[in-house]
Amino acid sequence: MLRLLFGFLLILCIAVSCRRLPDVQGKGEAFLQGVWNQDSIANADKLLNYTQHKFRFTCDSFYVDLTTHSKVNYYSDSCFNGGVWKEYAKGVYEVRADSLFLVGTYTKANYKQKISGCYRIGQYIQTFYIRSAGQDQLKLESTSNQRDCTLALKERITCKPKEL
Repeated sequence: MLRLLFGFLLILCIAVSCRRLPDVQGKGEAFLQGVWNQDSIANADKLLNYTQHKFRFTCDSFYVDLTTHSKVNYYSDSCFNGGVWKEYAKGVYEVRADSLFLVGTYTKANYKQKISGCYRIGQYIQTFYIRSAGQDQLKLESTSNQRDCTLALKERITCKPKEL
């Protein structure tokens, strides 16, 4: 009898907590939709390394091009590339209160899965504090290194959710 009651409660909990997700991507945040470039880095000449960002937010997805400049070689000589290299990532984002959460994977330049090669592979997880968001400027602060990331809007995108 106890097993029957437990089984019924388990099925009831599963039925109540499970819900079917929609078959289309989410709309994301209207103020982020577009292509945003980090045109300059404050005190870049004094830093040992820094990364410039180029984001494309479309609906609930993001694509980012990361251009790293480094005076220190962290990789094998064949990957160091004179201290300048590019990385790419894509995934989904979410804005909660004053924070931007990005969860995705590192990719090749064509945004297809990257499983080996120079630089980082695997998950791309980044969180930014949104300092301000204007019509054509977005000021973020990385929560991992407290560096400012001031982005300029280069192109506005209208979200057209696609089927998954």
